[in-house]
Amino acid sequence: MAKKQFKAESKRLMDLMVNSIYTHKEIFLREIISNASDALDKLCYRSLTDDSVGLSRSDFAINITLDKDARTITVSDNGIGMTAEELESNLGVIARSGSFSFKKDIDSDKAEGIDIIGQFGVGFYSAFMVSDKVTVVSKAFGADAAAKWESSGADGYTVSPAEKDGVGTDIIMHIKEDSEAENYSEFLDSFRIRGIIKKYSDFIRYPIKMDGETINSMVPIWQRTRSEVTDEDLNRFYRDKYFDPEDPVKAILVSAEGLVSYKALLYIPKNAPYNYYTRDYAAGLQLYTGGVMIMENCAALLPECFRFVRGVVDSQDLSLNISREMLQHDRQLKVIASNLEKKIKSELKKLLADEREKYEAFYKSFGLQLKYGTVADYGMKKDMLAELLMFRHASDEKLLTLDEYVSAMPEEQKFIYYAIGESVAKLAAMPQGEAVRDRGFDILYLTDDVDEFVMNILGEYSGKELKSINADDTGIVSDEEKKETEQQETENKDLLSFVAETLSGKIASAKLSTKLKSHPVCLSARGNITLEMEKYFSSIPGNDKIKAERVLEINGSHPSFKALKKAFDSDRGKAAKYAELLYFQALLLADQPLDDPLRYTELISELMI
Repeated sequence: MAKKQFKAESKRLMDLMVNSIYTHKEIFLREIISNASDALDKLCYRSLTDDSVGLSRSDFAINITLDKDARTITVSDNGIGMTAEELESNLGVIARSGSFSFKKDIDSDKAEGIDIIGQFGVGFYSAFMVSDKVTVVSKAFGADAAAKWESSGADGYTVSPAEKDGVGTDIIMHIKEDSEAENYSEFLDSFRIRGIIKKYSDFIRYPIKMDGETINSMVPIWQRTRSEVTDEDLNRFYRDKYFDPEDPVKAILVSAEGLVSYKALLYIPKNAPYNYYTRDYAAGLQLYTGGVMIMENCAALLPECFRFVRGVVDSQDLSLNISREMLQHDRQLKVIASNLEKKIKSELKKLLADEREKYEAFYKSFGLQLKYGTVADYGMKKDMLAELLMFRHASDEKLLTLDEYVSAMPEEQKFIYYAIGESVAKLAAMPQGEAVRDRGFDILYLTDDVDEFVMNILGEYSGKELKSINADDTGIVSDEEKKETEQQETENKDLLSFVAETLSGKIASAKLSTKLKSHPVCLSARGNITLEMEKYFSSIPGNDKIKAERVLEINGSHPSFKALKKAFDSDRGKAAKYAELLYFQALLLADQPLDDPLRYTELISELMI
């Protein structure tokens, strides 16, 4: 029997496919099973108009047989089968697909429920990743004789007559011998093969059997309507699939028809996985088409801000390229991703409104992710995420949204006030907050490293400017009070210059404060770099250290200022010590490290004598 040669381009493609295209060798079984499913679909479609088929949908199945002694895996189906000519036409030229031609020719009105997975005719050759010889024995429906196609790889193939009792196709893969680099024998292990089937082909719509036992579930839970599944069904699926002992805070079933049709089952977890905020965490949704898993983690389906969402998406509208792992056209994916983003946002808002306790449990785990999403890509998602953010605040211990803050603002309040620091307790003790609170204005207490950037990116909310209590003008001082402070500064110009000179290199300037009420001093920053930004960048190893332009603000009504002023008039040496001491006090109140603790203790001792 003369061996026929693949065309030159087919040889190159086979080599590329076997060695490069597929990431994991186990994919071969997914591809062969998908082809078998296609063959069953074709005969099932034929049975709609041809009574001679003599089979109903429940009669179709895929059988897998392992023979460790012979080192073979056989995948058999009772589908449409192929003639000798079709074997040569479909398998003799790589990237030629009978499934693709079939799909073009069928009558769409009669093909409801018939979904052809393999459209590009390459998946079959993935068998050569693990096999040194592949034999295909097939008998086409309506044919009198069977035929055999056989190949050991790129060197060519043979087509010859064969014996086969019923219609359908047997694909016999002779598994390669093990080498130092590869353990091919794993694909002869029944437990391993069952695992691959469950992973990739669990939702093929025909039974996949081994030793008479059906391995796959066939009907995915996300293909059912909401009325067909209970909350416990959805939660159990989540717990089993993602190994999470806790129920999710929300399960979302989506059935979309339109430009792109798809079904999805999404979960919003209660707790973050242990590795969530590390590089090891693989975000994304499982992507299926025709019941076959195409990607384990399709990150393109989720925006980064919602990377905590887990689940699956199944669409018949996705066009796949030869690897089944990369999408030929990403337009459909973008449509699905955009729709899912809106759906997730909508469900989170609903959770916040209707099940506050559950939302707060979710926010405890993933609020930081929403904040990161707010500042990412120069705030591209800020408008979508802002109303989902929650904060501690001065009025009580409960979490507060920006909407809730704004709705509770007194009529005369112009700004949304916030303070940034290490802890709520330290923020509550900040001198700058006293005057704000005394006017009945609430303050958001922010303690995450990213909060400074969140506030800067947001800028305003609901028409109200976000303003730090450290701002030069907090908007709580009347014009008359400002004039009084300006006049007092003019009168004490020399004293303030003296303080700045005494603390040269440590502060950019000294000024009389409009923020302070009962406290003597506070530290603020001039320019775009705040004290919290300085602290954040200083905490990053190897990062170029940036410094804020520090401003020492002094309460002109406090006895400490009067003592400083008196010393300035009579004892400049003592006044210099007072200036240093006030600076150290400001550092402590701002939760900044003391640059010279020894000098601080010396000053206290000297001034006590």
